[in-house]
Amino acid sequence: MDEVRLGVDVGGTFTDLVVVSDGEAHVEKVASTPEAPERAVGAGVEAVGETAPPESIDFLGHGTTVATNAVLERDWAETALVTTAGFRDVLEIGRQDRPDIYDLHGSKPAPVVPRDRRYEVPGRLDERGEELEPVDREAVRAVADEIDADSVAVSLLFSFENADHERLVGDVLRESGVDSVSRSSALLPEIREYERTLATALNAALRPVVDDYLGRLDGDLSEVGVTASLRVMASNGGIVDARTARRRPVETLLSGPAAGVRGAAHVAGRLGREDVLTMDMGGTSCDVSLVEDGDPRVATDVTVGDYPVAVPMVDVHTVGSGGGSVAWLDDGGALRVGPRSAGADPGPICYGRGGSEPTITDAHCVLGRIDPGSFLGDVGGAIDETRAVFESLGEELGAGPREAARGVLEVADANMARALRVVSVERGYDPREFALVAFGGAGPLHAASVAADVGVPEVLVPRAAGVLSALGLLVSDLTYDRSTSRVRPWREVDPGELEETFGEFEADGAGRVPGGLPVEHERYVDLRYAGQSFDLRIPVPAELDAAELDAVAERFHERHEARYGHAAPGEPLELVTVRVRTRGVVDPPELDPPTVSGDPDDAIRETRTVGFDRDREAPVYAREALPTGAALDGPAVVEGSESTVVVRPDDALSVESDGTLRLEVGG
Repeated sequence: MDEVRLGVDVGGTFTDLVVVSDGEAHVEKVASTPEAPERAVGAGVEAVGETAPPESIDFLGHGTTVATNAVLERDWAETALVTTAGFRDVLEIGRQDRPDIYDLHGSKPAPVVPRDRRYEVPGRLDERGEELEPVDREAVRAVADEIDADSVAVSLLFSFENADHERLVGDVLRESGVDSVSRSSALLPEIREYERTLATALNAALRPVVDDYLGRLDGDLSEVGVTASLRVMASNGGIVDARTARRRPVETLLSGPAAGVRGAAHVAGRLGREDVLTMDMGGTSCDVSLVEDGDPRVATDVTVGDYPVAVPMVDVHTVGSGGGSVAWLDDGGALRVGPRSAGADPGPICYGRGGSEPTITDAHCVLGRIDPGSFLGDVGGAIDETRAVFESLGEELGAGPREAARGVLEVADANMARALRVVSVERGYDPREFALVAFGGAGPLHAASVAADVGVPEVLVPRAAGVLSALGLLVSDLTYDRSTSRVRPWREVDPGELEETFGEFEADGAGRVPGGLPVEHERYVDLRYAGQSFDLRIPVPAELDAAELDAVAERFHERHEARYGHAAPGEPLELVTVRVRTRGVVDPPELDPPTVSGDPDDAIRETRTVGFDRDREAPVYAREALPTGAALDGPAVVEGSESTVVVRPDDALSVESDGTLRLEVGG
């Protein structure tokens, strides 16, 4: 029997599970329990028990929103900060960026650690890590005795060049009884005081929360008989062991979205598409990202809630357009959609659960694109209520109910198209050279129209579109990132010293990978023109000499031209940060392709009036009954157990060998 692999992704509404065993995938959804997410995980494990008895599970990957929710809701542990004398207010000062630079009354987000819990200690290093003033151990002990917090962050000046001072402070804090200590030199040893201190403070604030959750989850899994080690999806698109996630929870802030992007990259790669845009549209939001050469683009300037978090994360851009996003009119009478959502309770009106405000899902219902009764059962008079609400919305807009519904979808599509341009055009990529992978419960409903707006010629809708994040957990490598800032003129960089740093990081990463897995290393340097504030990440070959350093500089100029539209090859460069990514390469499970044959017409459930640019009669297909290799032209609707695909009049759809639906996007 092949290895049994289980992926569990906890979302706000549903907890998704995918079990892969003997070449077959089994999908299960259970209601999430936000007040105690581990309960839904346990219920899900029991629900898949017939397919995968707990004791038979060999691998368990987990995507979690616990850290994300804690940041969004500011529901974290009481945290203290210990920093260099004179730098107590780094968190408060932050950067000069403001959401609206012309707002004279604009305010910055509240600092993670309030001022009365921020402490200074004497001691100083210079910019190369040489000691100017030793740390006063007694002063640190006095600070430790004064601290009354659940967790402590330590961020000292220039600790990325020399960690000795931070180690001493950490040791004294632990000797004084502080159990949870996060050091910037261990977490994010990089330049930029605000970003480094913020990431360390967030890690400290989240550590008791995530540690407690994963501890409870591990206990619950053991009770139901799961013996496999728990592994957690990190924000960088790789899996880490639970111990690492508990110590470095800030690295799990985009756990769920990263798993979805990884799953999308896997599905597209099997079809020969290495460069794709991804679009994950759920009930409350839409996450978009970019995959290049089969790997999700990773950035260190992603904002989560109010905070720019500098740890490596899949470059996900989120907009408040989900199936439950509410349509409303602003003070000027303009139609807006989101970011407020009806959520799962009460949800869209057409679900018959007490919803009363028009949502994106309701607009699809009014236009005949979805039939809630097909996946919810009897919804009573909810559909009539939905039409009545859109009649009222249409009256306010001076239009009929169907025109109002079209307007809602057009506004939502525009929001998502804008997000896709942020991760593509604004990063120097041409969307016409990419395919779009659409997933989540609502993504395939909008994919073709959004792709047409952005200029993407092809859409892929995976067979497991509704649970792709859970599938992504099963195909992701174990991944560990190491970095350190070494700000030097590039011409002064010694290849031998750089090689030594790379070797140290690679040895550390290889030591974290369980035996039996192949190990791969990726080397990078962050470079910039001397005097610049922004840098670019450039890959570095395995063998280094002076000639290779020149080649790296050349690649920087090329990337700068692509990213910003100009380059200055004659200008001196500066090394900023050295990075290594270590992968424990996982062999993805092989899934047997579906064996559906027959005539596509046999898959037609009904013919329905569906609203596109105008109302048209369109066949409604059962996705599971569409034969492999089938091809059909729009207009059409393809209903699946997890999502619905809308095929516009000028689009063409085909069924790939693995069950993925491929849409050729028309005008």
